[in-house]
Amino acid sequence: MHAAALRHMATAVVTALTVTAASAATAVAAPSAQSTPSGASSARAAANDAFYAYDGSEPLSSFTPGTVLKTRTLQYHVLGIPTPVKAIQLLYRTTDAQGRPSAGVTSVVRSPGGDGSKAVSYQSAYDSLNPADSPSRAIAGDVSLGGVIPNAESLVLVPFLLQGYDVVVPDTEGQTADFAAGPEYGTTTLDSLRAVGRSPATGMNAATRFGLIGYSGGAIATQWAATLAPSYAPEINRNLVGFTEGGLLVDPAHNLKYVDGSLVWAGVIPMALIGASRSYGIDLKPYMSSYGLDVYKKLETGSIANALAQYPGLTWKKLAKPEYADPNSVPEFIQAVNKLNLGSASTPTVPGFIAQGNAGVLEGTFSNLPGIGTGDGVMVAGDVRSLARQYCGTGNKSIKFQQYDLLSHVGAAVPWAPAAVGWLNDRFAGKTPPSDCGRIPAGNSLAPERPTSSS
Repeated sequence: MHAAALRHMATAVVTALTVTAASAATAVAAPSAQSTPSGASSARAAANDAFYAYDGSEPLSSFTPGTVLKTRTLQYHVLGIPTPVKAIQLLYRTTDAQGRPSAGVTSVVRSPGGDGSKAVSYQSAYDSLNPADSPSRAIAGDVSLGGVIPNAESLVLVPFLLQGYDVVVPDTEGQTADFAAGPEYGTTTLDSLRAVGRSPATGMNAATRFGLIGYSGGAIATQWAATLAPSYAPEINRNLVGFTEGGLLVDPAHNLKYVDGSLVWAGVIPMALIGASRSYGIDLKPYMSSYGLDVYKKLETGSIANALAQYPGLTWKKLAKPEYADPNSVPEFIQAVNKLNLGSASTPTVPGFIAQGNAGVLEGTFSNLPGIGTGDGVMVAGDVRSLARQYCGTGNKSIKFQQYDLLSHVGAAVPWAPAAVGWLNDRFAGKTPPSDCGRIPAGNSLAPERPTSSS
């Protein structure tokens, strides 16, 4: 088929996806009780989908990471509305935060103009403690309040599909929705790429080149995947052209202090505590006040939609018992946040483009604590600068860095997205990656947290 015909076919199919997503914009902004099931009912519907459960006779541990366990093809849905676009979903073997074998799910949208030689792995910012909110379930037609984000993100796929890239969308948080568990995000993403290269249904293979992209929660998965790839999945690392992300969580201990008492983002404090507890099998409840336990219970299956601006002024001290007013007096907290600190992890070996906003006051975060400084409202700009400088100083000189001083977390995504597409296009084209090494301003210390005594 001629290139012009392929472009016409791709445009026609992807336009359907675009129109459907755009027509659902009102529902994204204000989902109704009639059209959006509650988190509980949506979770039950999700739990009843047999595709997500590994039910083979061999133990899951007997399979290598990335092994395809199940395959299905369905129509791509946006807010429950089917589109003409087809999605291939794979159940595959992966590894959770504790190193245990688990089953993950990923979705693939093939470009009508693609040949399987190049693909973009898009890590969604679905940020939820409810498995029902995962991208794969939204794509399959499940509708939930927390699933609004992956539905809205459908538009992000369009420029890549039109250019002949296949698009891979992994459920980065795993099937237990381990919110903010960066290392698990990374292994789930890398094993997703292993799986799509092994599945005949995707049209990809062991030689397919991949680019990683994600913002906010998707940035966590993108960065940890790039960080872990050389050791965890070297065969995938060899095929990576680069990673690009914006609004990155680097040191969770700093972020919790930064958003402490903020107007909009304070609700991520209990979300992060629940996510860390769940992913690493720890129990923080003995350290929590009665109010903290109440908030914990309310958010156990909540999403970012249940947390943003719902707890203005919330602080760690309100969540904890008086004797644990300092979070570093909680041993389990120290252990978890140090495992999640990217500053203690390895340096990626592929080119990277990292962007970060720094006008958090626009989203109600006015904090400027010593050693932490300012950020975009939820992510700490000084931490991101330090990480980029650390990469430059430890051998990766192909790091592009951009700080948007006048933009907050939501706002910074607007200029980053098209720049990220262009940057990835250049990496696939084999162009020399740009470098900002030597020009990145200093940031914060990313040293591990140290324990203190309870009062």
